[in-house]
Amino acid sequence: MKTIVTFLISALITVAAVGQTQSLGKSDPAAKKILDAVSAKFKTYKAVQATFTFKSEDGKGKVLGVKKGTLYTKGNKYRVTITGGQDIFCDGVTVSTYDKTANEVTISKFEASANSITPQKLFTNFYDKDFLYKLNGEKKEAGKTLQEIELTPVDKSKSFFKVLVWVDKATQTIYSTRVMEKSGNKYTYTVGTLNGNANITDAQFVFNKAKYPGVEVVDLR
Repeated sequence: MKTIVTFLISALITVAAVGQTQSLGKSDPAAKKILDAVSAKFKTYKAVQATFTFKSEDGKGKVLGVKKGTLYTKGNKYRVTITGGQDIFCDGVTVSTYDKTANEVTISKFEASANSITPQKLFTNFYDKDFLYKLNGEKKEAGKTLQEIELTPVDKSKSFFKVLVWVDKATQTIYSTRVMEKSGNKYTYTVGTLNGNANITDAQFVFNKAKYPGVEVVDLR
């Protein structure tokens, strides 16, 4: 489940600092133009609510599972809900990870360090200095014109060797992302809906113990 959450965020977002990648090698100016547009649009959002579908496959293409969920972000707060699985709350101070199956919540201190992963950072800094990218072309899917951008990590020790991002040309938003691991496994995330002006209260980002009778609390702060 941790893998789902980690890759999920990278599937729903893009970056403002893509220009910095140029110093690492030759990236495609056409791809940069598309990513810049997606990033600029995200910066106009006040609060985000996005639904997604996650599909995992093994090296032979066999589907290992399909899950659905919802991502909420507002300022430095976020929440990721996986249907029937985890619910992660971050109020900007603490991160509470609730496991529905075990009825257990693990609470840790939120650290906005350079190495930490948050939806906000990935929405604006996902590419940063870590990837080279190129535009592979366009394709039609579900009545949409999708622009395919291929990203390869500069750090070859990463567990994945390629990420494919499909951008909806008309709306300039991420439609789908596919992460390809060296093990052969593939993870595909497809955005169902995305509301950039969602009405989200701050209470949504706080784990309320009273709503989870009998929950076991593991406090790591």
